Amino acid sequence: MADIFKFKQFEVDQTGCAMKVNTDGVLLGALAAANNPQSIVDIGTGTGVIALMLAQRFAGANIDAVEIDEHTAETAGKNFKGSVFADRLNMIYGDFAEVNSARKYDLIVSNPPFFLDSLASANEKKNLARHTDGLFFLRLVKYAAEHLTNEGTCQLIVPLPTSMLIKQLMPKNELYVQHFISIKSFGNDEPHREILTFGKEQKEIIEEEFVIYDAPKVYSKEYRAALHNFLTIF
Repeated sequence: MADIFKFKQFEVDQTGCAMKVNTDGVLLGALAAANNPQSIVDIGTGTGVIALMLAQRFAGANIDAVEIDEHTAETAGKNFKGSVFADRLNMIYGDFAEVNSARKYDLIVSNPPFFLDSLASANEKKNLARHTDGLFFLRLVKYAAEHLTNEGTCQLIVPLPTSMLIKQLMPKNELYVQHFISIKSFGNDEPHREILTFGKEQKEIIEEEFVIYDAPKVYSKEYRAALHNFLTIF
């Protein structure tokens, strides 16, 4: 039986994919900020949900989506072809650091592998999607340095320890933190994720907080506002 997640303007088939549509992905898709980007790349696109959300938000953007898992890449490609944004979405199967080497992007996004230094999952596909080490982020930061336009930004949603690692990798690549959003489940909680924005321009750093729930199973006003144009429950 197909596993379909329905959004207001598109559908995501996630049948057989290790990583399903999740809060991290939809938050990055809704909150990634850019000024009329013309070129976007989604690294590790998974089912393609972030790329689809960005295609809906930025009508002038052409979007490359890169995925290293063959089945997942095929599924994302089908999701793109079945959407009204198909003519602006380009599915690329392979390693992000080895494809499309000459292109520059106004926006690079990723909901990257995490659980840094954690135990490997028993499920090999989920392990591929979620488990990595510092080398991945070293390659990702280097890729951003080489492929961002001068005013472009790279925006990632990551756990806080991973954010700290990425920040340590920036100086050697002449990249600078510009903005970060601390994500909390509830107002009194410690942040568990961060949407980290960095680029080639050195700017005053903007810090924000984003709370998902007002109470158990009660979404916050800011979450409902951010996802109103996407989730059918709002």
